[in-house]
Amino acid sequence: MFTKAFPDSGKSVTLSFEGKAITVSADMTVAAAVLGHGAKHLRTTAKSGEERAPYCHMGVCFDCLMEIDGVPNQQACLRRVEEGMTVSRQRGVPDLARTEEK
Repeated sequence: MFTKAFPDSGKSVTLSFEGKAITVSADMTVAAAVLGHGAKHLRTTAKSGEERAPYCHMGVCFDCLMEIDGVPNQQACLRRVEEGMTVSRQRGVPDLARTEEK
């Protein structure tokens, strides 16, 4: 019924999720990788701090926003994992001054 977003390469990559190294299939999205390793949420809301997790897994809902390689507001459901990638949850609204420096 469901198909993979990326073809099966049989390879794996190691990335860092909030300081912890995880090894996953190279054929996964960032969202799938961190959820598959036990994460219950990927971001928190700006106003209430409520935890959010991906809803649509196709780039429409924006509940999968994460900080990837130091850049906030990345849609984790659309990004394929890469070797050495650094990923962390996005908490509230990112610091705009820091974002502009990148």
